[in-house]
Amino acid sequence: MEKVTIRSDRKDDYKFYYKGEEVILGAGKIIGIATGLNDVVLPTCAMKIINNLIVIKEDVKHHKEEA
Repeated sequence: MEKVTIRSDRKDDYKFYYKGEEVILGAGKIIGIATGLNDVVLPTCAMKIINNLIVIKEDVKHHKEEA
């Protein structure tokens, strides 16, 4: 698989796993993974995928309006 880049647009750190090890991607940081996604586990969150770029977004929170 081709190199993939992961960019965080979050205000807080994002944790994911690479080859079984926890990796912390700091808020607003970028990381490149030369081996692609074969050894990567990304926890569920809001994200946008553009070619080989994965942008980690802020989670969407739904608030009920109180009457």
